[in-house]
This record gives sequence, structure tokens and C-alpha cells, in this order.
Amino acid sequence: MKVKVSRKEHFNAAHRLYNPDWTDEQNDKIFGKCNNPNFHGHNYELIVSLIGEPDPTTGYVYDLKELSDIIKENVLLKLDHKNLNLDTEYFHSLNPTAENIALVIWRILRQQIDPKFELKITLYETERNFVEYPAS
Repeated sequence: MKVKVSRKEHFNAAHRLYNPDWTDEQNDKIFGKCNNPNFHGHNYELIVSLIGEPDPTTGYVYDLKELSDIIKENVLLKLDHKNLNLDTEYFHSLNPTAENIALVIWRILRQQIDPKFELKITLYETERNFVEYPAS
């Protein structure tokens, strides 16, 4: 019997979507206002979900306080109130799209959480736009 448990967190960050191999015109055409050379920001909502079997002694799939601590230490402290392009190691050469941010968060957390748990990242860039990794 597998159960999914989730922890919701929040962080704010600025970024610019830009491909250095393209002309300014191409970047403007593809990324529009997200290509602003002065950057722009989002209030991201992050949902980290773990899927596994409840422990017979605790009844927990995973201690959500522990999950919260792992997310804060390994993700929020590195991304919150940062310019993703300039202030983080992850996006110096990786375009910080919502898709890539979710992948980076998944890779960071995968190193911290026992592989016996399935890990899923849901990242809301806006109230209406979100990505999930891995895709269902």
C-alpha cells in the first residue's frame, strides 16, 4: 500500500530567460517579457511529494518535519530571494525555466532522500502555470 505525502513551501526569485546562442530578436520572440535584461521575479510555490509505504511503527511514510528541514536547508536557502541567473551555481549555463528549476530541485533533493521513496516536484511559477517532475 503506497501513500503520497507532500510538503508545500514558498520562495521568491528573479530570473531572465535567455539563450546566449541566439540574437536579441530571437530571444525576444521566444521568451518575450521573460527575456528582460534587468530580470523579473516570481513568487514560486513548491510542492515536494514522497510516495512510499507507511512505516508499521510510526504510521509515517516520511516525517514531514524532517522533509521541511531538508527542503529549507538544500533548496530554499540556495534559491530564495536570489537572482537565479547570477546568484546560484545551478543556472550559470542552464536557462532557469520553470521546467529546469523543477529538475534542479529534484536533483538536489534526490541526493538527500532515500531512493526507496518516489520523489515528485510540483513547481508553480504563477497561480496558473506550473510544472511537475517527473511527469505522470
